[in-house]
Amino acid sequence: MLDPSDFIKESIEGIKKQIGDEKAIIALSGGVDSSVASVLVSEAIGDNLLAVFVDHGLLREGEAEYVKETFEPRLNFDCIDASEEFLKELEGVEDPEEKRKIIGEVFIRVFEREAEKEGAKFLVQGTIAPDWIESEGKIKSHHNVALPHGLVLELVEPIRELYKDEVRVVGSEMGLPDEIVNRQPFPGPGLAVRVVGKLTPEKIEICRKANAIVEEEVKKEGLDESLWQYFAVLTDTKVTGVKGDIRDFGYLVVLRMVESWDAMTANVPELPWGMIRTISARITAEVSEVTHVALSVSDKPPSTIEFA
Repeated sequence: MLDPSDFIKESIEGIKKQIGDEKAIIALSGGVDSSVASVLVSEAIGDNLLAVFVDHGLLREGEAEYVKETFEPRLNFDCIDASEEFLKELEGVEDPEEKRKIIGEVFIRVFEREAEKEGAKFLVQGTIAPDWIESEGKIKSHHNVALPHGLVLELVEPIRELYKDEVRVVGSEMGLPDEIVNRQPFPGPGLAVRVVGKLTPEKIEICRKANAIVEEEVKKEGLDESLWQYFAVLTDTKVTGVKGDIRDFGYLVVLRMVESWDAMTANVPELPWGMIRTISARITAEVSEVTHVALSVSDKPPSTIEFA
């Protein structure tokens, strides 16, 4: 059983020993992992850590503003609006893996510029146990990372041995807001992997609006703490609908809601039918481009949590 107080004390001592008086940088997404890693390292080295939030234009409604309001008073914080740079590179791309690759490359490019300006020697990451278990297995904790243009940073991973539930306990112990601690995971590529097919500003906004309705209704129902993730997916399928007395031809949105302990597996629980009907009615009424709403009922495995 994790003792959060002991973990925090030991981690801060270890971080101080590793980083010393050098500067470090972290990509802060506002998710619980990067948030806990940020406050841990900040407790150890203060303003020698720069927390960088990159707005790639694929965020949920109000996300950039919320992260800025939460962390700007607490950390050495910088918000970079790189949305035009990202969306230009993603124009016309359909394949989800290609989207991920492009977003990763552009993110590194933006992040590397900030690291060079800061004179950082260390890169902090919010890696947790499932991340390396699901990839290539455990690797050496203190290794160097070479960014594409030759900048070499030493890696700091203060929470790599923790699971998500333990990260949340540590976050609460460090005084992070409940909304951050219990925040549902959000993919790094953002809405790019929740918009099936080519990305356009219009489709991103449709997905963003539909997703905001899902989040609002799930919270009203009091399921936001029991569900691991809950979101809307905009498919590239169009179906016939009727709005008023007029035939319409609009998008199909799929709702995805799952329970999980650590994201290794996930299941779709029994959901309140009234909530699902309300979400469907609101999306088709408030997001004019959508005519149909469906519910995904597939577990992981065989499915994955995200659609793409």
